[in-house]
Amino acid sequence: MGEKDRFSPPAVGGSSLLVIFAVLCLTVFALLGLSSVQAGGRLSDASAQAVTAYYEADCRAEEILSSLRQGTVPEGVEQEEDGVYAYTCPISDTQTLEVRVRVDGADWKVLRWQAVSTAQWEADESLDLWDGGVPMN
Repeated sequence: MGEKDRFSPPAVGGSSLLVIFAVLCLTVFALLGLSSVQAGGRLSDASAQAVTAYYEADCRAEEILSSLRQGTVPEGVEQEEDGVYAYTCPISDTQTLEVRVRVDGADWKVLRWQAVSTAQWEADESLDLWDGGVPMN
């Protein structure tokens, strides 16, 4: 066997290792950036849907107010006292738009126009907190 027949693996120097490390780092950063963009897209879609749902409920509430101003009391509207009407318009499964208005002929005044959470709130009392005393061993 001569010198030409012997196989020697290529030497991997420090600069090659540095290039491999840099490529791996750039790949990881690219994947992190991609996941961040996708999360931002999902968040903006959810935000757009929430805003659209609110303004649809707001539009329905304005239509009901218009009917009240014309002297017609639509179904679902409660008369609380003389000239004061209350009604709700659903925004989502967990929110409604609550409206309370005073209508006196052509004059009207909004007493309440507020988005309210309808989700059931449950307290989480599972935390075991330190009461300030000295622990007993």
